[in-house]
Amino acid sequence: MTQRPPAPQSRRTFLRMSGIAGITAASAGALAAAGCGSNTGRPGAQGDELVHWYHQYGEDGVQQAVERYAAEFDGAQVRVQWTPGNYDTKLQAALQGSGPPDVFEYQTKVDLVRAGLLEPLDDVIAGARDDFTEAALASHTVDGTVYGIPQAVDTQILVYRRSLLDGAGLEPPASFDALLDAARALTDGDRKGLFVGNDGGVTTLAPLALFSVGLRLVTDDRRPGFAEPEAARAYRGLRELFESDALLLGAPTDWSDPAAFTQELTAMQWTGLWALPQIEEAFPGDYGVLPWPKLTDAGADSVPVGAFGAMAYAEGGKVDLAKEYIRWLWVERTDLQEDFNLGYGFHIPPRRSIADRADALAEGPAADVVRYVDELGRTSSPPEWTPAMDSALKDALTGVVRGGADPDRELRVAAETVQDELDRLYG
Repeated sequence: MTQRPPAPQSRRTFLRMSGIAGITAASAGALAAAGCGSNTGRPGAQGDELVHWYHQYGEDGVQQAVERYAAEFDGAQVRVQWTPGNYDTKLQAALQGSGPPDVFEYQTKVDLVRAGLLEPLDDVIAGARDDFTEAALASHTVDGTVYGIPQAVDTQILVYRRSLLDGAGLEPPASFDALLDAARALTDGDRKGLFVGNDGGVTTLAPLALFSVGLRLVTDDRRPGFAEPEAARAYRGLRELFESDALLLGAPTDWSDPAAFTQELTAMQWTGLWALPQIEEAFPGDYGVLPWPKLTDAGADSVPVGAFGAMAYAEGGKVDLAKEYIRWLWVERTDLQEDFNLGYGFHIPPRRSIADRADALAEGPAADVVRYVDELGRTSSPPEWTPAMDSALKDALTGVVRGGADPDRELRVAAETVQDELDRLYG
């Protein structure tokens, strides 16, 4: 259930962005009606129908599972609408047009909150709030209010071959400098020491490098979090890694696919939790997992956390019924939540109690990942982060990492765009 580029219709995208500007009412109606399948759940009383939107998942069986869940809800007739194609655009258009869903999955965004389109769900989650992973819940919280109930957690980790590190007399790297040294030591012939994506880590490491020096994308007082000297230091580190000749570039598939690792093109790879079953099959017992390591004492090891959440459309006439359905499915029915996370892929339930009892997550590297998410998980795409902000920072990072540009100058330019966006959101 995770988006793995370049597959066009798969689970979740880390750093998935949303924005609601620029969609007209006319285009909203057209897009909302475009080619979406549906399923009807158990009938309720006359008129008690809810429409629940999902995007098209890549794993087999997910559509049938969510249709089955809907059919078990006694409080209303729930019609599951399976939405292929560009889910972001279709959903945003529907929310502003004539056919909005009552319940839908998405990432909480400040734009949507300030437009009054998302119903607060604090009362829905109240009894179980402390059971949810902090980073997953933070991605759906704006000014202390919860607008989405996390459904599943996807994360990314550094995987390494135990035997190769042992053979080189190396410990698993616990700092960025140690990672750079290990990547150089493990580079041998056609095998590189590390793979973080064919773009040198621009896509995956932008927020993690900030976490490694004690910064983040946006501060509490709504300023660009990378407008500090330490941000330039963090991105210089990625440039040094790019120039080290220890980094795999031009792999046949990108970071989300473990093929570079399983085909022994690299000794270490940044990839996703979803890749562990394939890695276990290739190297049973001969691999470990790590968070992205800190660069300075002020920084922290981290793993990025992404979690789609169930939301209720705030302007519809069925808000109370929608909230009751969300409570039933994503708070009360822990059996269905476990099935959703581990029955059709490899993901971490956002509820600690469910993750703790799941056999597939009980030992080995998978158990380590669960611990990292709980202790080191960080929201890599906060609700206030917009596409324009993301593009500005990625452009700056591309110039620094791949082009050798001055990070102070590039980050100043990006910070101006980010501040303009923050002023637009909160002004």
